[in-house]
Amino acid sequence: MERKIARFNEKITFQKSTVYEDRYKNHRQSWEDYFTCHAYANTYTGEEDEGEVTYENRTVTFEVRACSELTPVTSTGYRILFRDEAYDIEYVDHMNYQNRTLKFKARREVRQDG
Repeated sequence: MERKIARFNEKITFQKSTVYEDRYKNHRQSWEDYFTCHAYANTYTGEEDEGEVTYENRTVTFEVRACSELTPVTSTGYRILFRDEAYDIEYVDHMNYQNRTLKFKARREVRQDG
C-alpha cells in the first residue's frame, strides 16, 4: 500500500464555478478554490492527422484518494488546476465504487488571449 500512496506526488486544486452579480446586475462566472490534494497524473499529448501532429490536445487522467470532499465533484461546475493550467473535467470514474480512489479524466482548457 505504501508504494501506491507514494505515486500521489502531484498537487492539484479542484475549483468550483460560482455565479455572482456585478455592480451593474450582470451575471458573471468565477472560479473559486474548492479542495486541494495530491494526485497521480498520467498525461497524454498530441493529436495526429495523416501522420503529423496538428493540434496539441492535452488530456490528463488524475487519480486521487477518495474522500468526502470529492463526493460532489462532477464534470459540470468543477475544474482542476494542475501546474498552472486549468483542466475541464470530462468524466469521473468511481473505480468500481470501492471508496478507495477516484479517477478524473480532464482536458486542458484552451486559453483565450485578448
